[in-house]
Amino acid sequence: MLKYTQYKYHLAALFTVTVWGTTFVSTKVLIANSLTPAEIFLIRFALAYLCILPFAGGRMKAANLRDELLLAAAGLSGGSLYFLTENMALEYAPASNVSLIVCTAPVWTAVAMSLCYHGERMSRRQIAGSALAFAGMILVVLNGHFVLRLSPRGDMLALAAAMLWMVYSLVIKRIGDRYLAIFITRKVFFYGLVTILPIFAFRPFDAGWEVLSRPVVWGNLLFLGVIASMLCYVLWNAAMLRLGAVRTTNYIYFNPLVTIVAAALCIGERITPAALTGAALILYGMWRAEKEPERKR
Repeated sequence: MLKYTQYKYHLAALFTVTVWGTTFVSTKVLIANSLTPAEIFLIRFALAYLCILPFAGGRMKAANLRDELLLAAAGLSGGSLYFLTENMALEYAPASNVSLIVCTAPVWTAVAMSLCYHGERMSRRQIAGSALAFAGMILVVLNGHFVLRLSPRGDMLALAAAMLWMVYSLVIKRIGDRYLAIFITRKVFFYGLVTILPIFAFRPFDAGWEVLSRPVVWGNLLFLGVIASMLCYVLWNAAMLRLGAVRTTNYIYFNPLVTIVAAALCIGERITPAALTGAALILYGMWRAEKEPERKR
């Protein structure tokens, strides 16, 4: 059984991926209202940064330059570059390809952690459970359409996004024992904003007041900035620091499941029996990975 004190961190990770799974629909709505991915990211992280400031305390800088550079790397890998590569991938490759490749992040994270940290090595039970969850995730992403069209440029961008999330997990693992989760999250937002600004030198910010004043636009931006970014990044970072990056990142397998449910409810997409089978595999695989072996008497 899981320790009682760990349940809240598992719930935090589950809540986070549930919210993140619905952000695809919100982003799609905003793009339909003529906002670009870079504009959405800028407003999203700016709102998150402003909202987290009152709770982050008075500390503004890390203890030394090395830690500050690590925090900048976290903002780049888990912020601006991650979102840009993922959204650019969708322009060149089918959504099923992108979702499938991006959701391999737990695999790469587990491999990197096992190589870098002895304490993050997975047991055979955890490997088996993660493999079942991964298989279930594939079924959910494909949703009954077992055809993947190769698109080298889009697929490589999606793989880059998965690798960037792996780097983000490694950085948080490296620096997490020295700072509070809320301080780390605020710095991630700050450096995410700083590193996205050069994009606007090539494509200036063009979202006018007429667009931003639409209820559907500012409503979705508030959701993305306050809930999906400010709250969820704090919860995710806290879960990674307590549960470990490998166990927490495995919850990403739930992301496509939440996305197809949200898409079915909001934009009428169909859920197939294959997706339902995949959902069952995800749930069973995650349970198996977390279930402790019975002790011999």
